[in-house]
Amino acid sequence: MPLIQVNTIKGVFTPEMKKQVIEKLTDAMVSIEGENLRGVTWVTVNEIDSGDWGIGGQTLTADYVRSLAAGEAAA
Repeated sequence: MPLIQVNTIKGVFTPEMKKQVIEKLTDAMVSIEGENLRGVTWVTVNEIDSGDWGIGGQTLTADYVRSLAAGEAAA
């Protein structure tokens, strides 16, 4: 029974986007493990407060990630 955990910065994904993440990750797992395990494939979305996540020594915020997704900021 797989458990897929997605960590993201709070405020980056809308509720609809989180719903899509859960559905599509479940579908991807089921394509590997078989349809009979759909009902026991768990997906959790864990949200980390904006500013409590960093990469390469730089703090990330929800605003920065949204601007990055929109192509307005450099990676």
